[in-house]
Amino acid sequence: MAQAPTPLNATVQQVTERIHERSRERRALYEQRMDDQHRRGVHRAELSCGNLAHGFAACGTEDKNALKMLNSANLGIISAYNDMLSAHQPLETFPETIKSAARAMGSTAQFAGGVPAMCDGVTQGQPGMELSLFSRDVIAMATAVGLSHNMFDAALYLGVCDKIVPGLFIAAARFGHLPAMFVPAGPMPSGLPNKEKARIRQLFAEGKASREDLLEAESQSYHSPGTCTFYGTANSNQLMMEMMGLHLPGTSFVNPGTEMREALTRFATEQAIRNTEPGGDYRPFYRQIDERAIVNAVVGLLASGGSTNHTLHLVAMAAAAGLTLTWEDFTDLSAVTPSLMKVYPNGQADINHFQAAGGMSYLFRELIGAGLIHTDIPSVFGTDMTAYTQEPFLEDGKLVWREGPEKSLDEAILRPVANPFTPTGGLTVLDGNLGRGVIKVSAVEEEHRVVEAPVRIFEDQNEMKAAFDAGELDRDVIAVVRFQGPKANGMPELHKLTPYLGVLQDRGYKVALVTDGRMSGASGKVPAAIHMSPEALDGGPLSKLRDGDIVRLDANAGTLEAKVDAHVWAEREKHVAELDHYHVGLGRELFSGFRHLAMRGEEGAGVFGGFEADDLARQQGQIHDEDA
Repeated sequence: MAQAPTPLNATVQQVTERIHERSRERRALYEQRMDDQHRRGVHRAELSCGNLAHGFAACGTEDKNALKMLNSANLGIISAYNDMLSAHQPLETFPETIKSAARAMGSTAQFAGGVPAMCDGVTQGQPGMELSLFSRDVIAMATAVGLSHNMFDAALYLGVCDKIVPGLFIAAARFGHLPAMFVPAGPMPSGLPNKEKARIRQLFAEGKASREDLLEAESQSYHSPGTCTFYGTANSNQLMMEMMGLHLPGTSFVNPGTEMREALTRFATEQAIRNTEPGGDYRPFYRQIDERAIVNAVVGLLASGGSTNHTLHLVAMAAAAGLTLTWEDFTDLSAVTPSLMKVYPNGQADINHFQAAGGMSYLFRELIGAGLIHTDIPSVFGTDMTAYTQEPFLEDGKLVWREGPEKSLDEAILRPVANPFTPTGGLTVLDGNLGRGVIKVSAVEEEHRVVEAPVRIFEDQNEMKAAFDAGELDRDVIAVVRFQGPKANGMPELHKLTPYLGVLQDRGYKVALVTDGRMSGASGKVPAAIHMSPEALDGGPLSKLRDGDIVRLDANAGTLEAKVDAHVWAEREKHVAELDHYHVGLGRELFSGFRHLAMRGEEGAGVFGGFEADDLARQQGQIHDEDA
């Protein structure tokens, strides 16, 4: 029997109502547009005979006859498959599984389009990383192209990793009249223990391990098809999709290539058909995903110690659904959300250990029991969110759901609300005369959460590596890596710097990082103020800093201040960087328009603008087309 919800936490209710109120006009316009699109009717019926003939010309006879009838559901498959990247390689076989399952239901499925899927693990510290964040918006556009043929009654979104799922979500929101089902591939089995991997990385940074040692350790960590097993952006994506009811219950962390994974993919197809108008229980995205679902995603992220990338992505995702989410919402929810998970880099366990300890069903049980998430959301499972305390099982080859564990099987990994790792979430906003940024503190020990030290300024991450190698950072220091925002160079992740900062901290120095770039879900034990907004290139105050300035980062108080006399600070000119070398090579020149259009990190760092918010502002004469 599904768990009965308890009254909603007052802060969660307040933040939800605040988002609703600030988004009222914007959301109303969004819903009107989605409703208008829905009222146009079954889309294939809108096509001319010539249009429709083109749409099914390549189909087999069975599918072609079904599509001619116009009375059964046709699913559009959008996939991030490629065979180089471990997380997406398992998706190769999914389309045939989906098509087979659809035919068994008397319906059809067509592969509507593929989207790019790049791996931050491959491009980390490389020029290609400067395309990473922008790939999110390319994925959204590619999805729109795939769905533009107007042949579909629902869409299945196949993707896993960092920018892929947010990009798919943004597109799903803009095609919100269609029911949406997100279909994951699952994590690879566990490999080299995370503690050992981190140890060898740090030894290599100190010159005490060879490149051969490092490659062997990395190869044992990332070793087979499936998502990387640490709790970074990719696995945070999966958790959030389930928190919003866009996954089937318990589907996020089932390993690829298993009988269970196959059964879940087939059931996702069948359920997507049930959720269409021909299927009889129409559940479009725009009626499912509102401020309640977004709050659920934020709470799940905070309770699990998830990726800081989602302080960008969730803002952009919410905007695509006509909602205005702010960093203050994250901060206020963090204050009442206990930390319930310790998965690397917040601990030594990996995502498979989390799954074994109780997984998503236990996490849902605890959050629902504490009144921390909304349960009254129409999920893709055909229920509200109380059903997500269940997990899937195979009984004689048939997929069934049963209630998950009522107690954690390992409280070193997954804890109840009554005994959390910390009473609040692991994320906070920093504010001060250096702008606004976010910091993930779930892996930062208490004694390292306040750092006051002279700054050393860099405008390229390789400059910082050189300074470390030369021994110039063997002191208390706050490393400032600026001109790394979306307008400057696409806002790359700077994980290449993590081992060097970790070495300095282990040597007993007080160290921190401040940047207008990103650090993602693998943010570790060194305090890092990231996503600083506005960025240095956009007139941000980081451009005023000089080597030797004293800066105080206080994660407990939520402040980041340059300890410079106010008069001196006001008179100081902003430094201008030479960035041409960031803008050419490995396709970076193709993204010059994106760099010009990019919004601030606090606004989601996207290139689409504010959607309905911009349209309303134009109607009210607040902005003009040339300003957009």
